[in-house]
Amino acid sequence: MASELRPISDRLRRKKTYRRVLGGIFYGLFLASVCVGIIGLVVLLYEVLSNGLPWMNWQFITDYPSRHPEEAGLFSALMGTVWLMGMTALFTVPVGVGAAIYLEEYAPRNILTRVIEINVANLAGVPSIVYGLLGLALFVTWFQLGRSILAGSMTLSLLVLPIVILSSREAIRAVPDSYRQAAYAMGADQWQVIKQVILPSAAPGILTGTILAMSRAIGEAAPVIAISALVYITFVPAHPMDRFTVLPIQIYNWIARPQDEFRGLAAAGIIVLLVILLTMNAIAVFLRNRYQVRSEE
Repeated sequence: MASELRPISDRLRRKKTYRRVLGGIFYGLFLASVCVGIIGLVVLLYEVLSNGLPWMNWQFITDYPSRHPEEAGLFSALMGTVWLMGMTALFTVPVGVGAAIYLEEYAPRNILTRVIEINVANLAGVPSIVYGLLGLALFVTWFQLGRSILAGSMTLSLLVLPIVILSSREAIRAVPDSYRQAAYAMGADQWQVIKQVILPSAAPGILTGTILAMSRAIGEAAPVIAISALVYITFVPAHPMDRFTVLPIQIYNWIARPQDEFRGLAAAGIIVLLVILLTMNAIAVFLRNRYQVRSEE
């Protein structure tokens, strides 16, 4: 009997050893991949900081672009970015949150709703250049908005709208159903439940998703290149129909210049863009944690 069980135990031992060795190999590969990514990020940050910090000063922030590196700044690109993000949020937030409320609270559970949900999820993964070409054909040419802030903001709204819808739906879905039932039991109608119960409870997730969507939009260059066509702007836009430039385009313009000084300016512009993105992400985390603490209290 023992002789019959010995081959089985040997086979199990070999299989266990094989799995342990295979697991160690994959662990080593994954660890090496993570280390390569971290090392690449550290090297990239070192290059950007070492080249850009010498150019970082108040004059760089407040001056306009120039053909002379020592006189160049990014004020017009910075203000264009502020204009573009403000207009994009103005278009995106009401539509995105409203669509999420409809899909979660009002839409009937049928095939049409399912098709809409699948398409919204698919649109979140469409390459940004596709939205740029769509904005060029739709807003610039068909609606004749020109290469303006309005056309650019509407194009970026198409880009980030699926993200806002998905994040808002997840936030609304996370609200416990007992909150709804308690509000209905007190005599509230559906809109009162949404306005006074669901939206306040889902606000942290909605705010976080919206800010993260805006942080993606602020770093996108491809759609804005199609709209603003790398224009050389030395003024601050005064209204939504003005032409504009943004930080990614200004950085691209400097990188394309042959002089080494402009590459330093591009590195300084990247630092400014990184600071803005990190600040937006920090605000999103702060708001989420603050609302969560309040809800737990």
